[in-house]
Amino acid sequence: MRVYAVVAAGGFRRYATYRIETAAGVFTNTVFGFILAYTYMALWDERPRLGGYDMPQALTFVWLGQALLMTCVMMGGGFEDELIERIRTGDIAVDLYRPVDLQLWWLAQDLGRAAFHLLGRGIVPMVLGGLAFDLALPGSAGPWLAFLVSVALGVVVSFAIRYLVALSAFWLMDGAGAAQIAFLAGLFFSGMLLPLSLFPGLLGEVARLLPWSALLQVPADVFLGKHTGWGLVRVYVFQAAWAVVLLLLGRMVQSVATRRVVVQGG
Repeated sequence: MRVYAVVAAGGFRRYATYRIETAAGVFTNTVFGFILAYTYMALWDERPRLGGYDMPQALTFVWLGQALLMTCVMMGGGFEDELIERIRTGDIAVDLYRPVDLQLWWLAQDLGRAAFHLLGRGIVPMVLGGLAFDLALPGSAGPWLAFLVSVALGVVVSFAIRYLVALSAFWLMDGAGAAQIAFLAGLFFSGMLLPLSLFPGLLGEVARLLPWSALLQVPADVFLGKHTGWGLVRVYVFQAAWAVVLLLLGRMVQSVATRRVVVQGG
């Protein structure tokens, strides 16, 4: 397992080198956070308990979304682009010869990336949002720790989804289309646009059961104290179950895909 810890640390350092890109990302997250915050304020002025959130909770949801946007990769741009390219060019054959597990290698790298983005692009927008608006921040360490556990599970679910998307390139030769579909689904069903509790009827019930809800909706509700006690255990089980199912599915698809690797052009 030591090798995967080294890979994770390398993933953290890799993204830490892009300082200008990180600063630009913080600026972008902050700007969009203010835009969404004022939009939410207009909505909640009309309906103060919309979706079961009061105004401070709704604004907190906005800034949590900006903090987790790149941590859980709700708009694409993670390892999947690189893996798709390696499959397309045939460089994946080199990866398969390495004395490490392909899925665990990319998972470790993605965990390092997520840790950096949580710190590098998550804290500053959240602090600025807290200075500008009245946010519903926990007053004790318990909810913060519960939130971090939920975020970690959400990152694994996010990885498992994107790994499946990347593996589609074995058959499609270009996974850009599949990645775009996954990006749109993640943006809509994670709660990034609106909390899933605002979705009406059957759509809302289905949206809350889909794996993308583990990326933002569940961690945000944990942070806001909507899941405590056995309720907290249930949402952890929900996230962990999706992580296990999707990782196993990725393992199965990987096994089928790598039985016969075809390198384009040779």
